[in-house]
Amino acid sequence: MAIKIFIDQGHNPAGSVNAGAEANGLYEGDINYQVGIYLANLLSNDDRFEVRLSRPTPTTVLGTSNASSLQARVQMANEWPADYFISIHCNFSYNPELNGTEVYIFEFLTQANWLARFILDGITETVGTNDNGIRLNPSLYVLRRTQMPSLLVELGYLSNVSDAQKLRDNQWGFAYGIYLGILRYFGFTPPQ
Repeated sequence: MAIKIFIDQGHNPAGSVNAGAEANGLYEGDINYQVGIYLANLLSNDDRFEVRLSRPTPTTVLGTSNASSLQARVQMANEWPADYFISIHCNFSYNPELNGTEVYIFEFLTQANWLARFILDGITETVGTNDNGIRLNPSLYVLRRTQMPSLLVELGYLSNVSDAQKLRDNQWGFAYGIYLGILRYFGFTPPQ
């Protein structure tokens, strides 16, 4: 039985409802989309995994509001049903010094918590962002309403020049870091 992983590329394309943050000439929805595609390709080439994406095309728009966009993503994962849910995002702050990668979960000492640790290590090791740790945020809809271990990855800060450069130039690296984390979580050896 393949492990079913639902990859939610957070937000919608630029110019649509729920498009996400924008800074340093980058649009969050577009980066999330591409990192998700790279991750799906990596996982799809491994027959131990089955993958579905919330946004299979760059023009896919989910929902007509922020709330219905989030509902659609959760509903797809729950109805499949996925074994794991990974939501991909980019961070933003009005303080341009803030930088790094963090992962949000619903509850500590859970499978999502362990998976988050491996994914965070994979990303920081692959792309060199700072490790901002695993953070609890049970109010996030995608963590609260999914029926499987779920996490929300904030890849880096669009508002920080150094992170923005990585998010622009190394989207494959972010995807590979998440992929490495998933493999290690399951005790699988990464390909050489």
